[in-house]
Amino acid sequence: MKFSSIALYSTWMLFTSLACSPTEKETQRPNILFVISDDQSFAHTSFAGCDFVNTPAFDRVAAEGVYFTNCIAGSPGCAPSRSAIVTGRYHWQNEQSGQHAAPWLKKHIPFIDLLDDDGYATGLTGKGVAPFRYARDEKDSLWRATNAAGIHHSNIRYTADNDPRPANQISEVNYFDNFVHFMENVRGDKPFFFWYGGSEPHRAFEQDSWKRTDKKLEDVKVPGFFPDHEIVRGDLLDYAVEIEWFDLHLQKMMDYLEGIGELDNTIIIVTSDNGMAFPRAKANSYEYGVHVPLAIRYPKSFPTGRIVEDPISFSDFAPTILELTGTSREGMLPMSGLSITHILKSDKQGVVDPAKKYVFSGRERHSSSRYANWGYPQRAIRSKDYIYIWNVKPDRWPAGDPIRIKPGTEDEMFPMYGIDEEGIHHSEWAYTDIDAAPTKSFIIENMKNESVAQFFEMAHAKRPEFELYNIVDDPYNLENLAGNPDYAAIESELKEALMAELKKSKDPRVVGPDTEVFDSYIRYSPMREFPHPSFYDR
Repeated sequence: MKFSSIALYSTWMLFTSLACSPTEKETQRPNILFVISDDQSFAHTSFAGCDFVNTPAFDRVAAEGVYFTNCIAGSPGCAPSRSAIVTGRYHWQNEQSGQHAAPWLKKHIPFIDLLDDDGYATGLTGKGVAPFRYARDEKDSLWRATNAAGIHHSNIRYTADNDPRPANQISEVNYFDNFVHFMENVRGDKPFFFWYGGSEPHRAFEQDSWKRTDKKLEDVKVPGFFPDHEIVRGDLLDYAVEIEWFDLHLQKMMDYLEGIGELDNTIIIVTSDNGMAFPRAKANSYEYGVHVPLAIRYPKSFPTGRIVEDPISFSDFAPTILELTGTSREGMLPMSGLSITHILKSDKQGVVDPAKKYVFSGRERHSSSRYANWGYPQRAIRSKDYIYIWNVKPDRWPAGDPIRIKPGTEDEMFPMYGIDEEGIHHSEWAYTDIDAAPTKSFIIENMKNESVAQFFEMAHAKRPEFELYNIVDDPYNLENLAGNPDYAAIESELKEALMAELKKSKDPRVVGPDTEVFDSYIRYSPMREFPHPSFYDR
């Protein structure tokens, strides 16, 4: 007896429904799409209320997931911050593997390796855990051979006859198509962890790219540590163009996942590695240097539409992801971060876990910007309402030295402040811990103008050893409250908590044995020469 086509179809549907029973779906391990932009401050998403940038993909993740108002990067610089993400440790715990343009040592195993060993398909496109030096050949026997974020899938690039990029400084990597290639040719039937690392909005920007859009100078909200000038406003709009490109690829990835039925089984984490590449932001432990966007979406397990105020650290990501995927930590070095799974799964808003009072960040070397490649060491503690900063070497310039030795000479100098005889600023000549930018040049060229002088001082002048800011009343960190008797109790509490954590985490700057070890690490990136500090005493 032959079955009719209807009977065959009914039998197939019964088999399919049993094979995909709710019990099995509930136990299915989640995919993870980890999304990280390059140099984007917390305020610059449309979800956060920014009027000059439009981020529909981020907004969707935030609206359908959990939006965090107090996510603090591991550092105001990319390499140490990304180091904290994948190891669950503060960058000062990771030796060279926590420092800009230094080698990544094999012993600092990233959580991605554990996922890979535990049945996940892993990969990355764009910028991973960088800039680090990975093993070049067998001579680099102590160095890791591949990127700590996974195996690269960045070969698909835009070409001359297929180039929709809105600005010419945007990366040629087609992030979305590389993600699709991974999904359709690498993933197989495994759950996946994929790292989408945009190179945007990292400098350089195409200046005035915003003019080809519908953006308007009057829509820009200029941070209080910048002069309000059309050059600054235009620079911020060029920055916005790059943020929107990064967000567009996230939107395409989400649409793709939705189309193949995988979106709701994918934990999407969207953040940035540090703040915007402008003076007094990136490479500074102020709000616009370390406070970054964070939204996490997984509606099947995380109650949606919540805004959470608990301070979140980048070192919290690794233990959280390992817990969510049921993956053992065995093989990794001890973590300082704490899982926030309980916060994600809570149905509360505001402060969910009152015990999570503080998070910590810091920096050492950023670019080659001082004599003998010295950095500008900082350590910072952040609560929901305050940030307290320890400038370990207040005798150094925070933005880099104001004068540089000309390449190929021993003692011939570029002009002071990088300003030539015609009054034009050259970014590579001075203050090189600030990326080259129209805003930087405008401030330095007009430093003697009464209306600009204060902004030059904010970004470039030497700073006191300790700084305390009320981030609720003073989001731009303009009024240093350290030493103010009215805030003595708060300062004492934060300082004590900061020093206790630095001792607990065995920060060499505090416990030794070599308190200067960070300045001794070899830098595998272009170097600049600067005069000895005694030069300025002449």
